[in-house]
Amino acid sequence: MDISVVIPLYNEDESLPELYAWIERVMNDNKYTYEVIFVNDGSTDRSWEVIEDLKTKHPDNVKGIKFRRNYGKSPALYCGFKEAQGNVVITMDADLQDSPDEIPGLYKMITEEKYDLVSGYKQKRYDPISKTIPTKLFNATARKVSGIRNLHDFNCGLKAYRKDVVKNIEVYGEMHRYIPYLAKNAGFDRIGEKVVHHQARKYGSSKFMGLNRFVNGYLDLLTLWFLSSFGKKPMHVFGFLGSIMFLIGFIATIIIGADKLWALAYGIPQRLITDSPYFYIALTMMMIGTQLFLAGFLGDLISRSSNNRNDYQIEKSI
Repeated sequence: MDISVVIPLYNEDESLPELYAWIERVMNDNKYTYEVIFVNDGSTDRSWEVIEDLKTKHPDNVKGIKFRRNYGKSPALYCGFKEAQGNVVITMDADLQDSPDEIPGLYKMITEEKYDLVSGYKQKRYDPISKTIPTKLFNATARKVSGIRNLHDFNCGLKAYRKDVVKNIEVYGEMHRYIPYLAKNAGFDRIGEKVVHHQARKYGSSKFMGLNRFVNGYLDLLTLWFLSSFGKKPMHVFGFLGSIMFLIGFIATIIIGADKLWALAYGIPQRLITDSPYFYIALTMMMIGTQLFLAGFLGDLISRSSNNRNDYQIEKSI
């Protein structure tokens, strides 16, 4: 099979028939063999009934996955990726803002230009300014942290992947924003970008508005950075920080004690060590340093006993 199109959706019953008809036309015009996998993320409208109707009319090309409740976009993509059989997997949103006419170009970049992943870049957007400005700041931060300098829109729903990529990454929580980063960490570093057409929403309203979307995005980015850098070696960060803090506190305590002994030796009046705030600051640093070191030690023990400690991605074996 040439292409699997994975479409996560939540309350998009009005757009689904038009979206599928558009995809079908593009696939037939280019003579692709394909499947469309709709992942219904706990919709409360008629979305599942529409998917069932499409399955009845197009039994060879339509698949549907229905969640009992709303889990989020990442779980929807994860389940869609598990089901996908196409050599190239394309994801797009169900709201008609992603154009299926981009599919042939994305497909060629994967099959002919040998990219592992191609991310869409909506250079001209039809979103409100309250969404576009935070998005620019978010993408700038993601480029800096991930090291993927050539991507301008990490969160674009329109992406294309080699089949090996989606079968070897785990999209969880709200990590769909960072799939290029996940792919890079798994060894798929041929990541490209394609300028794609962004259309104004035709039906309903956006399901991904609000400040928490951006706050959660930054927290997820920090989590992913830490896991990719220190996930299998937590002692390297906690142990190092703990050792530094303990050492500074220990040296400060010696200096305070030596100063007191020197004053006593020469009969210089001086207040009690326990009356000095520096003594408690030094003591606190030693305690925090010890706790950080122990946290790193325990984290390392847990990591060593993890079943996934040696879960490395092997491309080929002969």
